[in-house]
Amino acid sequence: MPPLEIRNLCFRNRGPYSLRIEGGECVGLHGASGAGKSQLLRAIADLDPRTGSLRLGDLDADAVAAPLWRRAVGLLPAESGWWFDLVGDHFADFAAVDDQILAAAGFDRSVRDWQISRLSTGEKQRLAIVRLLHNQPQCLLLDEPTASLDQQAVARIETLLLSYGVTHQAPLLWVSHDPAQLDRVCRRRLFMESTGHLVATGGSFDERSTAVAR
Repeated sequence: MPPLEIRNLCFRNRGPYSLRIEGGECVGLHGASGAGKSQLLRAIADLDPRTGSLRLGDLDADAVAAPLWRRAVGLLPAESGWWFDLVGDHFADFAAVDDQILAAAGFDRSVRDWQISRLSTGEKQRLAIVRLLHNQPQCLLLDEPTASLDQQAVARIETLLLSYGVTHQAPLLWVSHDPAQLDRVCRRRLFMESTGHLVATGGSFDERSTAVAR
């Protein structure tokens, strides 16, 4: 898959940000609460007003319909949305969900008929990840994907998301407050200061893959 390229991205008086994430690469993002990490992901997903350039290979966010961009650039929010009574009703075709993805997230096909009201926070999060990957995005924007999970589930979800990135050569931008997790899943990391500035804190940067905010 092609790289995710961000050029002079500005939103809510923050930025500009420029960043390139290669296909199959996972970049970590951490920083204090309220610094703007979630807002950055939403701006990249083109869910909030922004300026600047967003490209995923030949796909230009400003040249395609917004739903097409948001399908290609899949955002996992910190809190997932559930609107219907049953799990299966949140999928266009639950029968088409990959058994391997279900199993990797700790479920079998019987989960289709589970009541949303009886799910734990962790179960909702793991199912949100299944729903995201079922849509086969070309890029993943992950906002604290394992924050509500126990340690065993954390390991399984880390493996699932990283395997998806490698298999599909999808760029990953992974937000986490856990430095140990970012050490495990990312080759390079960015720290978002309270001012919104991004600073490289791990890995090697070059001219093509440096994040800047001036």
